[in-house]
Amino acid sequence: MLQFAANLSMMYTEYDFMDRFSAAAQDGFPAVEILFPHEYSPAVLASQLKANQLKLVLFNAKAGDFANGERGMACIPGREQEFQDSIYLALDYAAKLDCPQIHVLAGIKPIGVESEVLLETYCKNLAWATEQAKSTETLILIEPINTRDMPNYFLNYQAQAHEIVKSIGADNLRVQLDLYHCQIMEGDLAMKLKEYLPTGLVSHVQIAGVPERFEPNIGEINYPYLFSVIESLGYTGYIGCEYRPQIKNTTNGTSTGLDWLRNLKTK
Repeated sequence: MLQFAANLSMMYTEYDFMDRFSAAAQDGFPAVEILFPHEYSPAVLASQLKANQLKLVLFNAKAGDFANGERGMACIPGREQEFQDSIYLALDYAAKLDCPQIHVLAGIKPIGVESEVLLETYCKNLAWATEQAKSTETLILIEPINTRDMPNYFLNYQAQAHEIVKSIGADNLRVQLDLYHCQIMEGDLAMKLKEYLPTGLVSHVQIAGVPERFEPNIGEINYPYLFSVIESLGYTGYIGCEYRPQIKNTTNGTSTGLDWLRNLKTK
């Protein structure tokens, strides 16, 4: 049976952040993911998770000055110390929140820096991060992201991500397969799932409708078919609902758009 996690940074925005945990639990989600949890203390977040019997399955390490357009530091030469500090902080949060996975954003490609230098920096930073995470049994994840939402982002394609993971060879380095980003950049989603899920290198899948990033039943992707493919391949990880509800900032707006999930559970 497929397991879904609500993304509390993008869903339930009609509520204050701390009220989103109970809203997700009331809608039947067993798990949640958060983009950047760092403005809240681990103790406060842990209390909400415990009170609502939710598991935190993924969050992002700090990604630089996100408000001003930065999208990670891992590929950027000269930001190594800041990158390492972000990993130390992320591992502390993961330990205190019992979260098994941390997504590390690659970063926007700096102008004038050769691709080979960016790749070398990226791989060295990831290798360092996985070494720090070994003793905690935490997985480090990388995610290809589309260039429409994030122009000049360093990592864009599944093959690129899988090649990097294999080249580093760390047992705790995995790929995050976001079907929204993959559809925009590559398409052929069923074949991508059949190619990459059996490798064991994908530990988290995410979904959203394309092109608007609304609910998965809005747009061009046939998610019921893809869910059947995912289930047939024996995937046991979570599927993160990283979408922006079409009906938002109104009472129960997110819940109103969950017919796709309710229909799935009744089949």
